[in-house]
Amino acid sequence: MLNAIIQLSELLDANENEVVEFKEAKTQYDFKKLCKYFSALSNEANLKAKACAWLVLGVNDDKNIVGTQAYLDGAVLDKLKKDVADRMTGRVTFTDIFEVNHPNGRVLMLQIPPAPQGMPIASDGHFYGRDGSSLGALNINELETIRASFEPDWSRHIIHDADIEDLDPDAIAFARQRFAEKNPKLIEDIKGWDDRQFLDKAKLTFKGQITRTAILLLGKSESEYFINPASAKITWILKDKEGIEKDYEHYTCPLLLAVDEVFGKIRNLKYRYMQGNTLFPEEVEQYDPYLIRESLNNAIAHQDYARGGRITLVEFEDGKLVIKNEGKFIPASVEAVIKEDAPEHRYRNKFLVQAMVNLNMIDTIGSGIKKMFIIQRNKFFPLPEYDLTNNKVEVTIYGKVLDLAYAQKLAQSSDDLSLEDIMLLDKVQKGKLLTDTEAKYLKGRQLIEGRRPNYHISKHIAEQTDDMASYIKNKGFNNQYYKDVILKCLEDFGPVKRAVFDDILFDKLPEVLSEQQKKVKVRNLLQDLRKQDKIAVEGKTWKLKD
Repeated sequence: MLNAIIQLSELLDANENEVVEFKEAKTQYDFKKLCKYFSALSNEANLKAKACAWLVLGVNDDKNIVGTQAYLDGAVLDKLKKDVADRMTGRVTFTDIFEVNHPNGRVLMLQIPPAPQGMPIASDGHFYGRDGSSLGALNINELETIRASFEPDWSRHIIHDADIEDLDPDAIAFARQRFAEKNPKLIEDIKGWDDRQFLDKAKLTFKGQITRTAILLLGKSESEYFINPASAKITWILKDKEGIEKDYEHYTCPLLLAVDEVFGKIRNLKYRYMQGNTLFPEEVEQYDPYLIRESLNNAIAHQDYARGGRITLVEFEDGKLVIKNEGKFIPASVEAVIKEDAPEHRYRNKFLVQAMVNLNMIDTIGSGIKKMFIIQRNKFFPLPEYDLTNNKVEVTIYGKVLDLAYAQKLAQSSDDLSLEDIMLLDKVQKGKLLTDTEAKYLKGRQLIEGRRPNYHISKHIAEQTDDMASYIKNKGFNNQYYKDVILKCLEDFGPVKRAVFDDILFDKLPEVLSEQQKKVKVRNLLQDLRKQDKIAVEGKTWKLKD
């Protein structure tokens, strides 16, 4: 009982989240709803890699203990495990049930196990999940994530026809070097290992047998056929500012060496910050080497090789890289990875990932993506941008400043802005859609202005950074200014067609507006002047009123 009291205290000290739910349930609690919460909490415990989840009855939303009379009958409580099992996938039920007699009332603590690997839990045939503290249907991405964890590891498969002779000697030598860097205490031992021993120790082979992982990372180029129809290729493509392809090259296994070859193709030019502001006296490389290597190695580690696609790196001459691999992003979201800053517990290619860790190509402490964001933030460059649609992972890395006011705000206020703040501002400078909650938060901090969806950096920031020109381009002038321009045009040139006003005003209207939005703005200005009886329209021609 003492352990249950301690556990209750810990739950009350923490925030309600996807794996903890408090319910008041003063007199009773609906059994059907209890089963839905069991399904949701069990699935979320799997997704969050938690040992268990908790449904706590007798505690209100403010986490005050109010006591519950639900399932007070001992016989009913004893039967609760069976009743729940009857409604759940695989007859999963509570790990344990604790009754705590607190001075403020009885508390019922229901301990729920995580869904088994590969088996999401349904209640009466329906899968439930949680968005924050809200109960709802388990989304398709989460459902497939739980199911995918049961799939056999493609990368661990043994190729019985292959032998060590099918591996590249230079790649093996380089792998030894990387393994020694990762394990400095084993340097003397490594010298005494023959190649077969080393490959087993580095977990590239299994009991001396060649795996798909060994072929991918260390195989000779002609050994790629061993993993057919999968592809062990990285394609580098160079495109001009118009998106027209100018050059390309394919690289195949050994991918351990191919990463450096692809890296060498990228024209990593020096970027000079805009002059006229003492905040930017330096010149830097367009792309930090860590960003390129981390993105490429992540693409190799998490590629869905069963789909037969290749990894691509597209270099655009206007200052960005786009790296794409096949297969859905396994964590809940990029934002969740950065926020949690913790290791991911599910991998598509677990054997391959472990080998790449041993060769010092990647880590599994969960900090790689966050480090990429921090590197870009410290350079005042746009943050990496992820597109996770269409069963792929596509990351865009920018090698230049897109919005000077944004960059200068980072330079002047980096201590005042969290990484989450910077990620939201980054969406503004890229013209991405903000949620109402995100916009309200940024407006509350006086960081943005404008109306949905056309938000822009605020006047407050523009004044601080001496970038009023950009601010005016985004915000525009007040309506009276545009009306005066219209009246002056009609006064000087007489009756004119509507298209003339478009030509005159479009370059003066806010740059954040689309062409269609600018047309609507001009139309509204003309209608306002007409209602004020200052102008009139005859057919398609506008003129001043007498």
